[in-house]
Amino acid sequence: MEQSEHVLEVEGLSVVYQDRGLFGKKTSFQALTDVSFHVNKGEILGLVGESGCGKSTLSKAILGMLDSAVVTGEVRHLTKRPQMVFQDPAGSLNPAKTVGWILEEPLRVYGKYDAAERKRRVLDMLERVGLSKSYAGRKPGELSGGQKQRVSIAAALIRRPRFIIADEPVSALDVTIQAQILDLLWDLRHDLDLSYLFISHDLNVVYSICDRVMVMEKGRIIEQGSVDEVYDHPKEDYTKRLLSAVQY
Repeated sequence: MEQSEHVLEVEGLSVVYQDRGLFGKKTSFQALTDVSFHVNKGEILGLVGESGCGKSTLSKAILGMLDSAVVTGEVRHLTKRPQMVFQDPAGSLNPAKTVGWILEEPLRVYGKYDAAERKRRVLDMLERVGLSKSYAGRKPGELSGGQKQRVSIAAALIRRPRFIIADEPVSALDVTIQAQILDLLWDLRHDLDLSYLFISHDLNVVYSICDRVMVMEKGRIIEQGSVDEVYDHPKEDYTKRLLSAVQY
């Protein structure tokens, strides 16, 4: 791939958490070690691994959200304003504000649009994520889990990024709602020219939506390739163990 066809390039990324324990003794934990990969324009790249393997640390490192850690290596964003969709939509939405306010605030901070244009964009984005205009006046506590996640997706997309990190975006939802959100993410990829890093511990979900997949073990990427290559012909024992109990 030519560099111009990438939306993200990560090279030699390592993350060490440091803390002072009992009696002020400094302790450290290596969360990521020499992680390198790229995301192609228009693709959904999956990242799988067991809980605690470093998946969420990687997503935060990519977006510069690890102030308390030592981060080395290089992260190159080749698009503007990358955003994240989080696992827990309730935790990412201000319960005191209406959906309309939540979606308009990033545009207000951006400062590029007048009030009428901001409102138009908010209502347009609600429609794109499958919610009617009436939801602009509701607060998060009035919404179902699936509706909250649709609002979270709308909030991530309101400034029209081209690259999204989706960190376990359906794991808190029941199976029926999961399928609806996955369909929405798939449709938005084409409608808005999006690329995703899709993080999940659910290998069935990754198989259903991703083009390529990376396998992470103890902070390292141990295997990557097309979904069919990795799922049908895994090379690493860890990958084989992950796949052994999965029907896909």
